[in-house]
Formats: sequence, C-alpha cells, structure tokens
Amino acid sequence: MESIGPAQVPLEAFTPGSAAGAPAKKLESRHSLLVRVTHWIATLCFFALLLSGAEIVTSHPRFYWGETGNVQTRPWLQLPIPSSRALVPTGYGYVLPDQNGWSRALHFQSAWVVVLTGLWYAAAGLFTGHFRKDLFPAKSDLSWRRSWTESKRLLRFKRPGEREAWSYNLLQKLAYLSVIFVLFPLVIWTGLALSPAFGSAFPASVHLLGGRQSARTLHFLVSLLLLLFLVVHVTMVWFAGFWSRTGAMITGRRNGRREAT
Repeated sequence: MESIGPAQVPLEAFTPGSAAGAPAKKLESRHSLLVRVTHWIATLCFFALLLSGAEIVTSHPRFYWGETGNVQTRPWLQLPIPSSRALVPTGYGYVLPDQNGWSRALHFQSAWVVVLTGLWYAAAGLFTGHFRKDLFPAKSDLSWRRSWTESKRLLRFKRPGEREAWSYNLLQKLAYLSVIFVLFPLVIWTGLALSPAFGSAFPASVHLLGGRQSARTLHFLVSLLLLLFLVVHVTMVWFAGFWSRTGAMITGRRNGRREAT
C-alpha cells in the first residue's frame, strides 16, 4: 500500500471538529468480506469438529495401518485415555459415557459446512487474485537474509513492528498455503475415505491411502497438525495485538494511516 500524502487524503477523512487541515484518524481496509465470512464460519466449524472428533476418538482410542484393525489387533498408536466402549482395552478400570451419536452427527454436518465454505473461499480467491496478491510469496520474500531475520524474530516471540504486524511474512504465507492447499484437502480426503458409501463408489481413493484404517490414522494426524496451526496462529495474533487483529477480522478495517510496503 502506498503512503497517503496530504493531497491524497479523501474528504471523508476530515471531520468538522478537527483542526483546520488536519485529517482525522481513518479506517484502513484490511480484510475483504469474503475472507471475514469464511474465516469465522471455518472457525466455528473447526471447534465443532474438534469437540465432536474428540468424542468419536474416545469410542476407540487406538489407530492402525492397513485395511482392518480391531481390539485383537496390535495398534500402531494407542492414546493414553479411557474409552467410551467397554470392549476396547485401554488399561483403565472405568468407561466414559458414550456420546457417539450426537458427536458423529455434529462432525458430519460441520464437515460439510466447512467443505462448502472452503470451496467458496478457494474459488473466490482464485477469481479475485487473493492468493496471488496476498499469499503467494514475492521474489523479495525469498531472500535468505529476510527469511532468517523473520525466523529469529518469531522464535524469540518478538513483537512485530506496526508495518510487519499488518502484512504477511514468508513463514506466514507458507503456513497459510500449506493449510489451504495441503492439510485442508488431505483432511477432507481422509475423512471421505472413512465413509463406506464413498469408498464403494471411489475405491481407489481408499487404496491410495493404504486402507480405511490408514485413512483414519492419517485423518487423526492431519487434524493434529491443523490444531497445531490454530495454536500457533492464535499465539502470533496475540503477540501482534489480539484485539486490534480480531477487530479487523470482524469489521474488515483497522485504525491508522496507510504505510508503505
């Protein structure tokens, strides 16, 4: 964005109560309506998926590779938590309440909402050039010196300056692109592979993952990566200024003058 000089300030920036010739503090555009709406829909759906997914996992907190897996099979990974099914050996002397009914219904409904929202965001992002303009790294972002400087600042949890706080650095762009074009499609694919109806219609989609149990294990692991992204994302938003960034994601605007990039 270019700096606005005195001659460039629009008339709306002046208020009757301000000093003569002094522009009032003006709201700058930050996020489009598309980004804001899809962001909050995806956020609500993600929390619903986490809650319902955790309940589903407790019914059988064991993960396998291949096509089949059961209580007689040695698991590849067993979570150290009790189960909501008495037949699942977990080493605990009690069974959790079975919440498998509502959790599966909420999980499937939230998944379809977030899938449709993601398709809307992806299509609009390609059509409007949002990905090209805001997320794909520019040549200046690929400088080793700049990347190293940004990495050191992030690892030290150093609060970014005003200009850096309102722009995406290389690591942020790579993280967002990985979520949008790698993790998000993969969690959808592995989730669909768990459906017997989808698997019977498109058996190759399950075979490529190594079987239904492999798909379930991968679905769990990718979900953990998405959860890790969420934790890091919220942490960085907090260091950059939680309320101002959250407000910008709600209203689409921020206070302050434009700054040169």
